[in-house]
Order: sequence, then C-alpha cells, then structure tokens
Amino acid sequence: MLMPRKLTDEEVEAYLDSRPGWAILTTIEKDGFPHSVPLGYFRLGRDVILGVRDRTRKVANIESNPNVSILLEDGSTMADIRGVMLQGHARIVREPGEALELAREGARARGVAESDWPTEPRPGAAYIRVTPVRTVSWDYGNSTSDHG
Repeated sequence: MLMPRKLTDEEVEAYLDSRPGWAILTTIEKDGFPHSVPLGYFRLGRDVILGVRDRTRKVANIESNPNVSILLEDGSTMADIRGVMLQGHARIVREPGEALELAREGARARGVAESDWPTEPRPGAAYIRVTPVRTVSWDYGNSTSDHG
C-alpha cells in the first residue's frame, strides 16, 4: 500500500497559492449534517479568505458553529493525488472597512492591476475568514524514494 507523504508548511502555502482559486468549504448545519460548497478563495498570511453572498446557508451555519474545514485536492490517479484539508475557526467579515481591505487583497491575489482594485465593498457581499487550527495533507506523487 502506497503511503502518502505529508506536505511541509511551505508546500501547503505554495499549493494554496498555485491552485486556480476554488476550494470546498464545509460548514455544520443546525441539524449536525455537514454542508459542503465550492467557493473562490485566496490566502492572507496563514488565513484563508472566501468571498460569499451574505445571508446564505453557509454564513448562517458559521454564525451558529464557527468550526469549518476547507478541502483542496488535485490529481487523477493514486500516483499523483495530493491535497490539503484545513480545519479551523471561521468568522464572517461584513464591516465595510475590513471587507474593502479583503476585496483589495483578493484583487491583488488575482493579479488585478492596483488601479483597478475596488474602492468600496460590493453590496450584499461578505467574507469568510478562516484561521487554520489543524492541517492535514497528502501527496501520493512523491510518496516513494524512486520519484527523485
């Protein structure tokens, strides 16, 4: 059985930064069931920022239980599958000053020219800011020594 290699902290950050910007966010419903949705994201230091419409199910879920997970994975066979799951605490950002700051950081992360960065937060938009507590990672592509 092939055992996957764990990614280093630096590799996890590089992996988050290299992805096309979609991750699966899982929140917990009031009835205890997980609720998973794909969302755009970017990294800000150790935190992961996801843009959402306010007053959606995932926002309500976080307001009643801030524990979330974020999953990113790629690869198509057992020989090259790799991924990262971050478990952490989320908070909803609506305050206009902080929301604008995150909107501008998101534009920077997407490579938008600074002259085109937003100057006010989008109406009805909010951000989910996740601070990771635990990171689980796997890389089957580099799991044996003969992949040097």
